[in-house]
Amino acid sequence: MNTQGFEPQSEHISIASSAMLIELSVKAWGASKTDRKVSEEVDIAKKTQARGGKYEKDLMAGTRLLHEITKCAARIRGWNVQVTLPWNDQGLRLLPSSKFFDYMAQLDKHRTEYEGMVDDFLNRYDEMVSAAAMNLGEMFDRNEYPSAEEVKKKFAFAFAISPVPVSGDFRVDIGTKANEELVKQFQEAFDSRISEAMSECWQRLHNCLTHLSDRLQVSDTGTKTVFRDSLMSNAQELCDLLKHMNLTGDPKLEAARRELSDAIFGLDSQDMRHDADMRTEVKSKVDEILSKFQF
Repeated sequence: MNTQGFEPQSEHISIASSAMLIELSVKAWGASKTDRKVSEEVDIAKKTQARGGKYEKDLMAGTRLLHEITKCAARIRGWNVQVTLPWNDQGLRLLPSSKFFDYMAQLDKHRTEYEGMVDDFLNRYDEMVSAAAMNLGEMFDRNEYPSAEEVKKKFAFAFAISPVPVSGDFRVDIGTKANEELVKQFQEAFDSRISEAMSECWQRLHNCLTHLSDRLQVSDTGTKTVFRDSLMSNAQELCDLLKHMNLTGDPKLEAARRELSDAIFGLDSQDMRHDADMRTEVKSKVDEILSKFQF
């Protein structure tokens, strides 16, 4: 992605003081079981010469609460990705320090919702197993269902916060030469991760601008492209978020963010939906940002 000379800074102490690492884990019980008998029956019915596949049985078939819990867990994980930046492949995410209290307040709401749904599920577990028995018919096997206490252990909502590591604190008693090489490797990995995080900021901005440009089109005949009510609010939320996520203080990213913020200030989707001239004007400003900043 070309950002006209954008080079992420590698000021370790600056990043360490302006961001932290957060690891969020939200897990739900899968409630699935391979039914070997049904799998064999399918193979026989289809006259396969070898095992053709396996049949995964939904132990909570016909009930909705566990499905809703799974959806809630996915929403929370998606929210976490949206308000943080990538750091590594093990689940750690970069959270701007200026967003810490907002993050924790929202995280507490998510945890309250999630744990409340899990408690409700566990309280109604026996009832839902009975409902599943009716729905599964001959496929139901009570021995496949763990106890409520065992099921409880399959849910989790946990998070951990840690500081961004600083290469200057890398001290190992392995000799000067080797230690210098480790510090060099650490710094290269650190710079790569910061570069990836900042690249995501640019990518989010680019995606937003492209989406706005596409959705605000008005044809020569006056036909307007359909868009959702969230079109403008999502763009405004991104502008606010990027103020905090610009951890390297990149002036070009901030300039692009400000231009977009100015272009959509005070507007909402209803205004844009019905006013062709306004759509055209905003689209022109968005396209100008896209042409000026070569993503």
